[in-house]
Amino acid sequence: VQLQAFGGGLVQAGGSLRLSCAASGRTFSPYAMGWFRQAPGKEREFVAAINWSGGSTYYTNSVKGRFTISRDNAENTLYLQMNTLKPEDTAVYYCAVRSRYGSMWSQTGYDYWGQGSQVTVSS
Repeated sequence: VQLQAFGGGLVQAGGSLRLSCAASGRTFSPYAMGWFRQAPGKEREFVAAINWSGGSTYYTNSVKGRFTISRDNAENTLYLQMNTLKPEDTAVYYCAVRSRYGSMWSQTGYDYWGQGSQVTVSS
């Protein structure tokens, strides 16, 4: 499975960006997909995840109400709509695939990772 992320960039605080992550490769039927981010000098952290078949969503508290994760099963594409962006959202954002049941929040168990997309929010 190969993952390629699109849509990062520079935006002012209060603005919006939409990240996309296209999956390709062998038969694609994951348990879930998620977004993680890593800010400069910090460890990579969970942002959001979605169950691929049922569509249940999970968010870290700091993005609830501002970010929306969604997927297009037919296109094997994952999205992250980010609204009301804050400078503290500045990070490299990674999409990832979880093939089997497990904790959505834990990086352990996510089998495939995209290359990362830079999001910079200016104050």
